[in-house]
Amino acid sequence: MKTLSLKIDDLILAETDKILQTLNKPRNRYINEAVENYNKMQKRALLEKMLAGESKLVKKESLSVLKEFEDLNEDD
Repeated sequence: MKTLSLKIDDLILAETDKILQTLNKPRNRYINEAVENYNKMQKRALLEKMLAGESKLVKKESLSVLKEFEDLNEDD
């Protein structure tokens, strides 16, 4: 595990400490879990963005293939 120096807003720290009193959980563990959850959320957002881009590419290609089939049907 790495040691990290962190500057945190006073208001956020006060709110965190207030929550921690009721959870009876170490601040370090709480912050680690918060960062882990935030990382998961960001990974999901990046994946959604990537899939949306790939979906547009597939849509464009699918429309192109559909057009080719339609052109073939018109030739018959």
